[in-house]
Amino acid sequence: MIKHATLEKNSILLTVFVLIVVSIGGIVELAPLFYLESTIEEVEGMRPYTPLELAGRGIYIREGCYNCHSQMIRPLRDEHERYGHYSLAAESMYDHPFQWGSKRTGPDLARIGGRYSDEWHAAHMIDPRAVVPESVMPGYPFLATTALKTDDIADHLTANRMVGVPYTDDMIANAAADLAAQVDRDSDDLDALAERYPKTQVRDFDGNPEMISELDALIAYMQMLGTLVDFSSFKAEGQNLR
Repeated sequence: MIKHATLEKNSILLTVFVLIVVSIGGIVELAPLFYLESTIEEVEGMRPYTPLELAGRGIYIREGCYNCHSQMIRPLRDEHERYGHYSLAAESMYDHPFQWGSKRTGPDLARIGGRYSDEWHAAHMIDPRAVVPESVMPGYPFLATTALKTDDIADHLTANRMVGVPYTDDMIANAAADLAAQVDRDSDDLDALAERYPKTQVRDFDGNPEMISELDALIAYMQMLGTLVDFSSFKAEGQNLR
């Protein structure tokens, strides 16, 4: 008690000891980063976003969807039963910024891919209450009538490569062609698209083949969320969740 009282009464001495403790904690946290190549365990199936998915992700962020939806399923039984396998860090390894968060005015979207049809997503984005009467989500009908800006998509891939996403020169050079191919099942570039981006979903996402809309891109992004990793190869987690 006497020594503790001495520290409390001497501001300079207390400051020195606080700095020492904080320094030790900082070293313990930062030191591993200098010799670990990566703090994220790689998982089979993960790949960078296709140009169309990347554009859709940009729209998702632009419209502030992350303010009401998280993409982080916690390792708890109720979350596992509602949303699926808990989120892995590797699933966000190509996200800048990642969309984990904790705000859930709406449901978590980490595993939304494939749960609803494209038609459902289109109707939901245009008028949420048409499919979910109790929804408080605002509508985004303009996405269906706004042409997706595609002339700078290669620049978006280049910017992501600068922060570590492994886009190759080939991916960047063919970004515009890959974007167009993903919404056209008759495209001659489908084989090349599939080689560059495995498990790519190809179709007209918004139901309007006359144009590539921002809604096309957003639905393409949402339909791939949680679909790249095959969780059937993982040990059943239900027994371990608390």
